Amino acid sequence: MTHLGRLFAIPLIGLAVQFGSVRLGFQDAYTSQTNVFAVTSGALSARLTLPGDAALFDDLVLKWNGDYSWAPATGGSDPVTRFGDEARSVFGPIPDGACAGPQSRSLGLEVDGNSVGVEPNVAKPGSPLEFAHREAGGQIVKWTSAVAKCDKPSLAGGVTFCGLNSRIARVKRNRVEWLFLCRKSSDDLEVHAQPYWTQTDPRFSRYSAIGYNEITGEIAFIDGRKDRGVFDWSERFPPPGGQSYQDEMGRREAKELYDKTFEVNCVSCHDNKKPAIIDPHMQQARVGFSGDRHDARTTAFSLGSFFPGRVANVDAPFRVIGSGYAFAHRGAMRNANAFAIKGHPCFACHSLTTLESGRRFAADATGMSPKVRDPTIGQTVAIAQEKAALQMVRDHRTKWASEFGEGGIMPWMLPNHGGRLSEGSGQLSASEWEQLSACAWGSGGDICGFRPLFTSCPIPGESIDTFVPFDFSVASQPTVNGNEHSAIRLTWRYLNGYGAVPERDDVRFDVALKLEDIPSSRVSPDISDYPGVDESKSAIALGPGVVVSRTAENYLLIRNVSFEGHRRWTDAPATSETRRYSIAIPDVCGKRYLFRILPKRFCFENSGVVSGKRDYLAFYDSGCGE
Repeated sequence: MTHLGRLFAIPLIGLAVQFGSVRLGFQDAYTSQTNVFAVTSGALSARLTLPGDAALFDDLVLKWNGDYSWAPATGGSDPVTRFGDEARSVFGPIPDGACAGPQSRSLGLEVDGNSVGVEPNVAKPGSPLEFAHREAGGQIVKWTSAVAKCDKPSLAGGVTFCGLNSRIARVKRNRVEWLFLCRKSSDDLEVHAQPYWTQTDPRFSRYSAIGYNEITGEIAFIDGRKDRGVFDWSERFPPPGGQSYQDEMGRREAKELYDKTFEVNCVSCHDNKKPAIIDPHMQQARVGFSGDRHDARTTAFSLGSFFPGRVANVDAPFRVIGSGYAFAHRGAMRNANAFAIKGHPCFACHSLTTLESGRRFAADATGMSPKVRDPTIGQTVAIAQEKAALQMVRDHRTKWASEFGEGGIMPWMLPNHGGRLSEGSGQLSASEWEQLSACAWGSGGDICGFRPLFTSCPIPGESIDTFVPFDFSVASQPTVNGNEHSAIRLTWRYLNGYGAVPERDDVRFDVALKLEDIPSSRVSPDISDYPGVDESKSAIALGPGVVVSRTAENYLLIRNVSFEGHRRWTDAPATSETRRYSIAIPDVCGKRYLFRILPKRFCFENSGVVSGKRDYLAFYDSGCGE
């Protein structure tokens, strides 16, 4: 519990103010001291009396505050729409998906150290489409009618191993990054010399996107529907939930575009506390190439610095946004751990997890095979499945790329040198790999330093979220929106600045109000006189649509208070300044108003809602003009 005077170095401790016959104050939770001074107040409008006007009292509270007291992401029940509203509340506006713009790149294919494309072979009658193999300088070295293997087959599983001409786009806004992937694939998971695989054909089969906040580690996964076989990247794809609550057309189109079931567990691969998978298939300059800045293949074939380098700290925050997604994959997410082995050569640069970064990607990167001593039955089955998946990848890799081939780009991560293959060859020792693999499969014991992969929903005003409400005040108000009944207005200021997202909108306030007769002594209230924390939280189970509820005859709870002007189901405008929050309550003569204000965050994952540990108290005495 925090009192204003405890929070700010200004004389607010025990502040009490006399407005004619109206006495108000802020109670210090620790000292219970009060200072009183008088000012002049104008005439007040009509007041209510209780219990006679109780029904009107509640009606006015709802009328005055209902439009600005609402839970975010409750503007629709459709899973796709709700997911989009949740994502916007955390990341701000989501850009349209566009894979063919200036911020996009084409993903190439390499075979035997050469770049491969599907082109007309004009040297043959009819100019049939074939695979043109070009060296780093762009000269064609040969044509083939088929490509069965490539240097860098995909590790994703369920997609074409040696595909080409998929596109990826990257959009960055403040500290939030969005990646859009338009992936070409085939039913048989093989590549063919057909128009579909040419660079100019806009058709593709898998659409997905990832949003990521580099400060908070919050991540969201968007996946196109699985019963749609063909997309077209010459089109722009509206985000889930459209551009806003009011974007009716965008929300309608998005319902038909995205997977409502959240079938694919995207985080199983995108698990290493960063949005992009860094592996040879994506062809960043720092993996799958020599690492020499003068290397011709690196310059010609890689994505260069298109993806920024990030160190995956094992203790970095990491949280998946999307209540539908989190529910669908709650078991896997609950059991996932991050780990780092002290002194192990891989962990100078990496953390790994018990999902695919530790199992499939680490095994492929080091040229090793999953291994656990004395595995359980479940581990035995899962390891066999992982080995089968890795074998399919290896079956599609060229001899040129193998450890003893001419290219020698396997393994593609070297102890102490990472992806800098020019530093020499080498592998982890058998014991080093055994340690790593055991941890990846959850069997390594204390040496792994296991900790939950997904960090908890940040509590408002605590730990990594340092933003707190302040500048609380209470003032008499003759009328509200022309209503004849007088009111008191409780106000405060707050900036939801976590993650540096100007439109972030996942925090609300619950205000518990207790009314009691003003004691004849006019002594300031004790801490125990205020509505308790339980009363403040008691109506949460009533559902998001309940704004005002009575928890007892003299207790009232106003839920989900947002900032002034933020009407129900509208998006928060961008700001870097604090916003003003307020509630209006009918003025009842002879009553003491005792307020408890409690911030809370909507987590949009398995945590539901988390309330602040610090709450704020205020009181107000209305003396009927005595």
